Amino acid sequence: MALGISTKSAVQSEPNVTPMIDVMLVLLIIFMVVTPALLAGFNATPPQGVNLKDHPEVETDQVLSIDATGVYYLNKRPIRKEDLPTLLKTIYDARTEDKILYVKAHKDIEYAKVIDALDVASRNGVRVVGMISEQKAGTQSTVPGDSRAAAPATKGGPQ
Repeated sequence: MALGISTKSAVQSEPNVTPMIDVMLVLLIIFMVVTPALLAGFNATPPQGVNLKDHPEVETDQVLSIDATGVYYLNKRPIRKEDLPTLLKTIYDARTEDKILYVKAHKDIEYAKVIDALDVASRNGVRVVGMISEQKAGTQSTVPGDSRAAAPATKGGPQ
């Protein structure tokens, strides 16, 4: 009587991809959660006012931002407070005419922190400081030429 001996081996020649798929799914979830936080960058609510003239940010503008927790950002990149003087000096020593720094701070930040930043800026080559704020909700600018200004009323109505 012959025993039923199988010619198939117990060794599989196919790779087991289940652990690899599990790892890939975990990495995908991690990147889905972390990426929006990295792209968010600086988040602050500046003070609001009325009759503010638009000044769209240009690549050559230098913007110092301070968020609600007091973290400094230079051109939307987080920096340490200790590095601010060196960075500003490097930027403004290389400039010959435009030595303007725009400051955007969260509305709830202690004003002393803003004054400290302005003091550091003035000692490191900044000649003019512009403060960034937003138009108060529900109001329209009356500044001529402002993109948020109310359109002038035409006499005689539509034709």
